[in-house]
Amino acid sequence: MAALAAFLHGLAVAAAAVSVALGLPELRPGTDPAMGWIGGGLILLAGAAVDLHRRLARRQRDTLERLDRLQKSVDALAERLEPRVAPEAEAGDADRSAATHEAVLQEVRLLHALVARLGEVRPAEEREAPPPSGPGAAFPDSRRPDPQPAAKAEARLMDGAGVLEVVRDALAADRIDVHLQPIVSLPQRKHRFFEVFSRVRAADGALILPDRYLEIAERAGLMATIDNLLLVRCIQLIRETERRQHAIGFFCNMSAATLSDAAFMRQFLDLMVRNQTLVPKLAFELSQQELRAGGAVTMGILSQLARIGFRFSMDRVTDLDIDVDALLRHEIRYVKLDCGLLLDPVLAPRIEDLRHRLDGTGIDLIAEKIETEAQLDAIQRSGIDFGQGYLFGEPRPARKPS
Repeated sequence: MAALAAFLHGLAVAAAAVSVALGLPELRPGTDPAMGWIGGGLILLAGAAVDLHRRLARRQRDTLERLDRLQKSVDALAERLEPRVAPEAEAGDADRSAATHEAVLQEVRLLHALVARLGEVRPAEEREAPPPSGPGAAFPDSRRPDPQPAAKAEARLMDGAGVLEVVRDALAADRIDVHLQPIVSLPQRKHRFFEVFSRVRAADGALILPDRYLEIAERAGLMATIDNLLLVRCIQLIRETERRQHAIGFFCNMSAATLSDAAFMRQFLDLMVRNQTLVPKLAFELSQQELRAGGAVTMGILSQLARIGFRFSMDRVTDLDIDVDALLRHEIRYVKLDCGLLLDPVLAPRIEDLRHRLDGTGIDLIAEKIETEAQLDAIQRSGIDFGQGYLFGEPRPARKPS
């Protein structure tokens, strides 16, 4: 309907402009024909100005509506979370009940802070973000598992502006879904951890995979909000596994944008200090490039997280010249290596050297993107402790906390 109205408006303005351009000399004999064209041009400019004003007003109205929907979603979440402390209170454990109640309120406050951030519209966010030049072009292997053999219910092809609109609407309507992929012990193939991924769900239920939206959301300044929302959801998942007494850990990607978000990190650190039992079950994952390029702010936040007991994982490793002492200083306890890297015969001596240097340090190697039994057999012969990939399970939607 909006597109039809815009088309009719443009058609009417164009018709008026042509009428003035051609008709003015005839209505006033002796008038220079150029004056008619100038008049027509002025009408076109006026029409364009009116159309721009209308578009901006509609965009502002849509943004307010999305914020209102997200606020209602957060309020509903608060109502769902509140009753979770009731059984503990009935059991007479007043201290634990109060602590859990405060933790739930802090989670809700974090979500409210994310709602407020969506209202901060910067000029850069108003520009259309171009789509990536190819799958994962700007963010190779960033915050996503190996490509699915056949993407399910993937969203229709759309341009950068369309993807950005879907991301904004999904944030407002609470449609940033959490997917989990298992990390297994070898050779037992027992689930030891889950890696947490985000998926953007469009209004029609179709999924926007990370290789489509990461660069676009980054350009629009939305990635920190998505990452932070994923982190809060991860904490809720850990709390749920604690309640069900499941001994499982979670890997959650943490980008430089999240680490540099001082306001959010202060609230998050305060939440985790009050909930120390959750800390050992969460490992933050950063790329080798981000760790090496980390400035004072980034490394300072990592140090604060390490002081309260967090451990880290390094992924997207491209350089095998790894400083093991530096890993230990920064509490990096897992190193992920691509299956292709591990099985490259040229790199075999360097992989073996790295494995020997890690022996006895408490740092585990994780082979990722394992897809076949043949790959697994070769990797197990190299003594790798953990594996991840479609052979063990694809990312699947997490059940929302009850």
